[in-house]
Amino acid sequence: MGAIKPQPRGASAPPPEVLAELYPGQSIALLQALHILTRDARLNQDSRRKLKQVNHLLQFIEPLLHEALQARGDVTLVDHGAGKSYLGFLLYDRFFAQRAQGSVWGVEARAELVERSAALAQRLGFARMHFVAATVREAMATLPATVDVVTALHACDTATDDAIDFALQRQAQAVVLVPCCQAEVAAVLRRHKALQLARTPLAELWRHPLHTRELGSQVTNVLRCLRLQASGYEVSVTELVGWEHSLKNELIIARRSGRRSRSAAQRLQRLLDELGLQELQARFAVAPI
Repeated sequence: MGAIKPQPRGASAPPPEVLAELYPGQSIALLQALHILTRDARLNQDSRRKLKQVNHLLQFIEPLLHEALQARGDVTLVDHGAGKSYLGFLLYDRFFAQRAQGSVWGVEARAELVERSAALAQRLGFARMHFVAATVREAMATLPATVDVVTALHACDTATDDAIDFALQRQAQAVVLVPCCQAEVAAVLRRHKALQLARTPLAELWRHPLHTRELGSQVTNVLRCLRLQASGYEVSVTELVGWEHSLKNELIIARRSGRRSRSAAQRLQRLLDELGLQELQARFAVAPI
């Protein structure tokens, strides 16, 4: 576990119901440093939900890291919209701390969170964790040229799309997304609603404001998947955890195959045209095939 210090003698051990939430060997000290576990090694309702989501996500990401490590003898993961870097720290503890290879980069626009994460990584001895205080686009020139896995966990609004841009530019071997709110598509649907209602009965799907918001989110993720497919990735979509734990629950995993799909590019374009979203052409752009 790197330089994480063991629990001091006499410190509270996690109760059985907490241990049941952890994977074997998961660092109690790290979870306490992240304030996921309390000082007496217990979970509250919010931290239990957060831990369940991240630990479940690790099960999807870890095989991708193994594949990258076997393919080139090293592995670099970039986590966009990292926030407090829960995902990066727990991944490092579970995978990278056990090996001499590999690095984790956390990209987060809020400088105070980056400073806090960097200090914690230093205290824990996580020497191959790096943090960049920037937006995804600002960090393009700072991050390594070779990136194997790109993650974006609840990166808000268009940050998920920027993470996809980054992954495509770096030709990442895998992309793991848990999309958050993206209001751009819904705003365009709303702006052209009257015209679309006169043109097609499909516009009934977003006549009402609640439906506009929900459909906008759904369409956004469909367009993201088509873009990845058209750019040479095999895409799978599933739910991250049960809906009782999170409403932002869609998990998109894309593996680079190198086989670009002309059909996916055509379907993406037809969807933009059918829904009156042509002004978002640049947002979901696909390089010519």
